[in-house]
Amino acid sequence: MSTSVDEAPAATPSRLPAGPAALIGVLALAAALTVGHLAAAFLGFGASPYLAVGNAAVDLAPSWLKDFAISAFGTMDKPVLLAGMAVVMVLLAAVAGLISRRRPLPGQWFIAVFGVLGIVAVYTRPNLGQLSVIAPVLSLLTGVIVFRVLHNAALNALLDAPFEEGPRSVGRRRILFTGVAVGAFLTGGLGQWLGSRRDAEGSRAAVGPLVPAEPAPPSPADADFAKLGTPTFLTANADFYRIDTALVVPQVRAEDWSLRIHGMVEKEITYTYADIRNRPLVERVVTLCCVSNPVGGPYISTAKFLGVDLAGLLDEAGVRPGAQQLYSTSVDGFTAGTPISTVLDPGRGAMLAIGMNGEPLPVEHGFPARLVVPGLYGYVSATKWVTDLEVTTWDARQAYWIQRGWAQQAPIKTESRIDAPQGAVPAGKVRLAGIAWAQHTGIAKVEVQLDNGPWQQAMLSADVTEDAWRMWWAEFDAAPGGHKASVRATDRSGYTQTDQVADVVPDGATGWHTITFTAR
Repeated sequence: MSTSVDEAPAATPSRLPAGPAALIGVLALAAALTVGHLAAAFLGFGASPYLAVGNAAVDLAPSWLKDFAISAFGTMDKPVLLAGMAVVMVLLAAVAGLISRRRPLPGQWFIAVFGVLGIVAVYTRPNLGQLSVIAPVLSLLTGVIVFRVLHNAALNALLDAPFEEGPRSVGRRRILFTGVAVGAFLTGGLGQWLGSRRDAEGSRAAVGPLVPAEPAPPSPADADFAKLGTPTFLTANADFYRIDTALVVPQVRAEDWSLRIHGMVEKEITYTYADIRNRPLVERVVTLCCVSNPVGGPYISTAKFLGVDLAGLLDEAGVRPGAQQLYSTSVDGFTAGTPISTVLDPGRGAMLAIGMNGEPLPVEHGFPARLVVPGLYGYVSATKWVTDLEVTTWDARQAYWIQRGWAQQAPIKTESRIDAPQGAVPAGKVRLAGIAWAQHTGIAKVEVQLDNGPWQQAMLSADVTEDAWRMWWAEFDAAPGGHKASVRATDRSGYTQTDQVADVVPDGATGWHTITFTAR
């Protein structure tokens, strides 16, 4: 008896459809990363494979790429990196699924290679212990196993329902894939919740008020010209610029923190947070500036920092002859090298700071403690979340940015900026206003030029301290039309900032800040 064509059995499918195959790769990735994140909640969030790979990318990126990221995205450079990594990972996971439509092995090898990269990224982080590799190992195993399980289950569903997109096959895939997606979401959420229980914010709140034995003098009313468009003299903590290498803000509780001083010293000393807080605290107004700040850029802010003299701590340890640098290390592995002569200079006011603008340091600005050394760019002087100070020589240690081609010595350069006007203004009397800085030298005068005319000396704000910026304003007659304004500052050493334009690498940008505006 013959069988009609209409009754012929359907061909058994030999491979998965492209969509489900790609989704298997993405779901395996999600499961792998969330399991690793959960494990990292117990081992330290730096062990999370996703974050470890991101930190490795930050460390391995060439300086020109980091400079581009800061100039293009500013303080959003890290969220952009994390988002970019997520997009790349999803695409690669989809590729892993697509090359495995017939059998799971190619995708499993693909995932395993990237799992090994995660293990290497965690193992080579200087601030993570050897047990931290447990997180990426679990991530790798999860990714490989989930990929195989999903692949086999999806293929079996097709075998049971041979029509490639038959309702039974689609329904089984949907249930299976949804279950994995929900499981990954819950696992990642649990990891985030457990990790956040290392509550740095709660520890900060428990510190209570910090009262200086030597308070900074109150800022006079004419310390800024905010009504004319300058910043306020003191920058609110929420507005203080943040540029650092930490992909996620380190979470360190005050009760867990300690500071070790060692190296070329007479005796090694370790201080707890209570040791520092119980000492007489001094408060100083200091303007900090990032070396990545372009001419006219925003990465400069001023605050009242509260802490103890760094020189006093080093004197207690006893610095040996021949020492050249103070090599500081953050809990996230960042390092900086500060000239020891600058730190020990009694007139410099270098600090181990635990407070900022009348409250404990914000977590994103270094809680429990950070370094503040007036007059030096932050990459050699302002280590946040600092936990280790080694007195050593330049040859013995090379800090993070020095290894990447930046200058060893980094005094802040005399610079100025125009903050107002912005856009169009009424014709006639026009006031220009801005800031100038020459930390630990002081600003003597500021001059402003309109449309290549003669330089006019600006009015300066009250001089609060040579370690802080000064505000200025100047008035000009501006006819209707477009105008160009430039500014230059002269510091108390007699140096007038150069008009020669230089990039931020290797030791800070130079040039006159110039703006255009329209008078109507």
